[in-house]
Amino acid sequence: MDEAKGDLEHARSDRDGGYHNWACFSSQQAARKAVKAVFQKMGAEAWGHSVVDLLKELSKKHQVPEETINRALELDKAYIPTRYPNAHPSGSPRNLYIKEESRRLIEHAQEIVRFCSGLLSQI
Repeated sequence: MDEAKGDLEHARSDRDGGYHNWACFSSQQAARKAVKAVFQKMGAEAWGHSVVDLLKELSKKHQVPEETINRALELDKAYIPTRYPNAHPSGSPRNLYIKEESRRLIEHAQEIVRFCSGLLSQI
């Protein structure tokens, strides 16, 4: 969970510095690491890069709200195109992501980290 929180701080720093593509990517990473922390606490291995897939697997043991899944869906969309220039019809990711997107994805990640922290306190 420490790594997830560190990624959130990194996302905020990138947002404040105008690196909105990296803020979006770091938000996705924070959420992913938070969910993996829950699996780790359960003594289970969690593989994969998709926050949605991880949460769906987690939902076999714990109730995961639909809104949490929806947040993860948006975060997962930032996994590849925020980093690779050939993921968009034109332009580099640095010039295609805006502050509103990074703000929203940081909020999504914060909520998933909060949700996972709550599960960790129950396990």
